[in-house]
Amino acid sequence: MSIDWTHFTPCSSLTGGLLIGLATAILLLFSGRIAGISGIVGGLLRPGKADVVWRVAFVLGLFAAPWVFSMAAPLPRVTIDAGTATLIAAGLLVGVGTRYGSGCTSGHGVSGLSRGSPRSIIATASFMAAGFLTVFLVRHLLS
Repeated sequence: MSIDWTHFTPCSSLTGGLLIGLATAILLLFSGRIAGISGIVGGLLRPGKADVVWRVAFVLGLFAAPWVFSMAAPLPRVTIDAGTATLIAAGLLVGVGTRYGSGCTSGHGVSGLSRGSPRSIIATASFMAAGFLTVFLVRHLLS
C-alpha cells in the first residue's frame, strides 16, 4: 500500500471534521436536534410550521458552504467515474438504506457515534461494511 502524497490533505481534512463536529454540537446544544441530513431534508417534505425555518437554514448552509470556501481557496476538481444509471441506482439504494436504518451517515456516523448510541454504532458498522463489500465486489470481482 502506498500513500498518494499529492492528494494527502490532513490539515484541511482535520479542519473540515472539526467544523462538522462543531456544527453538529451547536445544533444539538441549542435546539436538541440531531444533524442527520436525511431526517432534516425529509422533514421538509412533510413540514410542521415550527420546523421549516431551521431546516431550510440548515440546507441553505449546505449549499452555501462550498461557495464560502471558494473565496478562501480553489474548489477541488470533482471527477465521477460512473455512468448515469449507476448513479441513479446508488442514490436509490442509499435512500432505501437510510429508511431501513432510520438515519443516514451524518445522523448515525457523526451525531449518533458522538453520543455513544448503540443503535448508531450498529448502523455505522453496517453501512461501512456494506461500502467495503461493494467496493471490493465492483473493483475486484466484477471489473
